Amino acid sequence: MDCLFCKIIAGEIPSKKVYEDEQVYAFYDIDPQAPVHILIIPKAHIPSAAQITAENSAVVAHIFEVAAKLAAEAGLKDGFRVVTNCGDSAGQSVKHLHFHLLGGRDFTWPPG
Repeated sequence: MDCLFCKIIAGEIPSKKVYEDEQVYAFYDIDPQAPVHILIIPKAHIPSAAQITAENSAVVAHIFEVAAKLAAEAGLKDGFRVVTNCGDSAGQSVKHLHFHLLGGRDFTWPPG
């Protein structure tokens, strides 16, 4: 499989790991959009949020548990944002489900 995130999980491409367990891998984004910008990805290859099913959705709940833990560890007491992009027109650049944990600055809504 020619998936960037699968290669990161396999250790074929280096990353700055923040967290790992049997279901997910989390690492710092190489182009941070906030003082804290961590990507949290399932180890199982799910192309995007459009492919979440009853069979694989438990990992999404686990990702949000990990996001809360990592936000607390990063000291994001005033709040944080969790974002996923689904599809090309939404800005999904890597076709492997991933969530951006962003914090450490104020955000506006709607995003640009």
